[in-house]
Parts: sequence; structure tokens; C-alpha cells
Amino acid sequence: MTYSEFLAKYSTDIWRAFFTHIELVLVSVGIGVIIAVPAGIFLSRHKGTAKYILSIAGVIQTIPGLVLLGIMLILMGIGKPPAIAALSLYAILPILRNTYTGILEVDGHCIEAARGIGMSGGQILFQVELPLAMPAIIGGLRLSTVYIISWATLAGMIGAGGLGDLIWTGLSTYETKFIVAGAVPAAVLALVANAVIGFFQHILTPRGLKLGR
Repeated sequence: MTYSEFLAKYSTDIWRAFFTHIELVLVSVGIGVIIAVPAGIFLSRHKGTAKYILSIAGVIQTIPGLVLLGIMLILMGIGKPPAIAALSLYAILPILRNTYTGILEVDGHCIEAARGIGMSGGQILFQVELPLAMPAIIGGLRLSTVYIISWATLAGMIGAGGLGDLIWTGLSTYETKFIVAGAVPAAVLALVANAVIGFFQHILTPRGLKLGR
């Protein structure tokens, strides 16, 4: 069977796997953002606690993907929920670390100036600290998204679907066309996501920070 014949026969399956992969990535990274950004803000106000929380998050990051998926499989069964739970845990650390670091690196003179004109703590956070920390936060999101696109290929092993399904099918049947059909779209998706998020990171970087680089 030629590649053109293969694509004609399995195009529906490939597109289904592709969109399932995107779903896994978007949901997992979204959960990571919802948890990590508020946590990063909290830790920037409680620096003594930060080293412990970041260490715990770092330990989770070092657990091999297959091991964490296996744990979630035991706890939650087969399908998308355990895959999303595992991927969400992996998504947290880069965003958490960059949010924490980005806020801490905001120039103290900017914060003092904001206080000097009578801004409240909440106003300083949302109008000064977060806008100035946004390039770092987006950088964490960028790194997390690219990682999750890659790690999501393992989700096929526990019945979550995605491009990993095609790769594992190819490995089990010794059919390289399935491997290519899963690996190439995953690689392209990672490159596109990296470029798109990088573009928004550049757009959201305040002009003064761009000139300072």
C-alpha cells in the first residue's frame, strides 16, 4: 500500500486522532494555567513556602510519563480522564515557575510608584505586576504546551486516543505508515504551537522590556 492509498483509507482516523490530540493538550494546559497562575501569585507573596511547593512540582515533573499514566490508570481507570490528570500535572511546573519568577522580577520602583499614586494591592497586581510579568508567564505556557503535545502521544496507551494511537498501532503491527501518520502531525503541531505562542509572547511584551533586551 502506498502512502497516498494509506492516507485515502485512513484519513478519517488520522483527523479524528489529530483533533483528539488537540483536545487533550488544550484541556490539560488549560487546567495547568488555572492552577499554576494563581499558585504562582500566591507563592510570590509567600516566598518561604515557594521553595517547598516548587520542589514538589519539580519532583512530579521528573516522574516518567509512562509511570504517571500508569498511576492515574490505576486510580481513575482507562480513557481520557487519567490522561488529562497526568498531563495537567506535567503542565503546571513551567507555568508556575515562570509566574512566580516573573512577578518577583518586576522592578520594585514600578511597584513603589504605583503605591505612591494610591493604587491598592489588587490594582498593583492586575495593572502593574501581571502585565510586566506576562512575557515570562507566556514563556511558561509556551514551554508547557510544547511538552504536553509531545507527552500526549503516550495517552494512546491508556485508551485516551490522540496521535499516540496511530504511533502505538504502528509499533505493534510493524507498519511504519501508522508511525509516520502519528509522529509527523505531532511534530508539526508542536512547531506551530511554539511559533504562535511565541508571537503572542512578543506582542504582549511591553515596549520598554523589548528595548531593554
